[in-house]
Amino acid sequence: QVQLVESGGGLVQAGGSLRLSCVASGRTFSNYIMGWFRQAPGKEREFVAAIRSSSSFTLYRDSVKGRFFISRDNAKNTVYLQMNSLKPEDTAVYYCAAEPRQYYTGNLYDERTYDYWGQGTQVTVSS
Repeated sequence: QVQLVESGGGLVQAGGSLRLSCVASGRTFSNYIMGWFRQAPGKEREFVAAIRSSSSFTLYRDSVKGRFFISRDNAKNTVYLQMNSLKPEDTAVYYCAAEPRQYYTGNLYDERTYDYWGQGTQVTVSS
């Protein structure tokens, strides 16, 4: 059983920045594929970013490219989402997700790929 705990959400003005953190349990965190998803009120949960065990392999949805950056610190069992130039449309609950299979070749954009989820952290961007 992998447990994930997100933190770092809050209220910011448009154009501001936040860094989300997700701390994972498990001795094999360094092998996990990690992802960030978000869900706005009345909307489906959508992919934001993902990172493989090799930090050189990252994915982002188009709307956050150049603004959001995913990274990981395996020594701390932590994945981060640095969010810059925030827009009101970024307002959502952000969820951390984990896929323990290091070499999983499925669709990393699909929430069904991930086996474990955190409880979410609220990000609100005001105009």
